[in-house]
Parts: sequence; C-alpha cells; structure tokens
Amino acid sequence: MKSIYILLTKSDTYVSKAIKFVTKDTYTHASISFEKNLQPLYSFSRKYVNLPLPAGLRIEPLTAGFYKKYKEIPCALYELKVEENVYQNAKEEVETMMKTSNTYHFNLLGLFLCKLNIPFHREKCYFCSEFVSEILSRNKALLLPKEPSCMRPNDYTKFSELSCQFEGRLQFLIQKIQSSLYIKESL
Repeated sequence: MKSIYILLTKSDTYVSKAIKFVTKDTYTHASISFEKNLQPLYSFSRKYVNLPLPAGLRIEPLTAGFYKKYKEIPCALYELKVEENVYQNAKEEVETMMKTSNTYHFNLLGLFLCKLNIPFHREKCYFCSEFVSEILSRNKALLLPKEPSCMRPNDYTKFSELSCQFEGRLQFLIQKIQSSLYIKESL
C-alpha cells in the first residue's frame, strides 16, 4: 500500500474569508501530495502571494511563497492508503499535467457553481478541490459521493477512507514534518 496526502487549509485572504462566509466550511483550500513530506504539493491556486488571480496549476512549497506568509493558518492533513498501481497512475497523471501547467486555468465559474451543487467542468480548468477530486476519482483512489466539480475541501473531512494525520496550525505541521524527516535521516 502507498499513501496519497490531502492538505486542507483556510487562509486569512479575502477569497478564503468569502468562501467561508458563504459555505460555513472549516477549510477552503485543498492540495494533494504523493510524498509524506508534502513536497511537491500540488493544487490550483494563486500564482502570486498577494493576488488571487491569475491562478492555475501550481506546486505549493510549504516554506516559501504563500504558505510562508500564512504559516499560522489552520490546516488538516489526511492520508489515503491506496494500491501501488493507483498511487503510480495518480502521481503520473499529476506529473504529466505539470509539464504543461501553463495550459491549465482556474475554474472561477465552477467555484461559484460548486456552492450551488451544480456540476460544471471545463477542459483544463479546475479549482483546488475539483482538481484533487478529479485526480482521485479518475484513478479510482476514492469513490466520491458527487461530481468532482461539486466537491469542496471540507468534504474530505467526512471520508472514512481518509485518516487525519494532523490538525492544527500550518507552522506546527511543518515543524512535525521537518522533525520526523530529521529523525529518520539521523538514524
């Protein structure tokens, strides 16, 4: 068995506050990683720390850029155990998408329709939780209760197949990851 990791966050940006106000959800952003240290961490997110748009397919470093500025935000890290072939297929799909990341765009209309539970997907356009959901669904890693374009980050807190590995402030998750890697390396 291999592990796929889903990181849920809620930042203090205006966009995140607006999403939280409308949805009442605890978490407003979702990312996916295939490594225990969450690097690389993939999502559809802002390209510039201080601007919500433009946004697209990105690697989100935990110790630089957006997460460096917002390191005190609440987060939850979930682990999904999958078969080796499911893991490899999902990882390869994301890596292939990254090779042409400039051709992918943010699904702003889909983000609005998601709250209304109206499925809406455009080719090569995603919002964060739609992207994570599409990868997991297409590769049969997780059976979703609704269309990927209707999945919200908070929906991942309700899956029995996912185990919560951490819940708290991002800075403490980063410390936990760094200390566990250090302990492994020094053994």
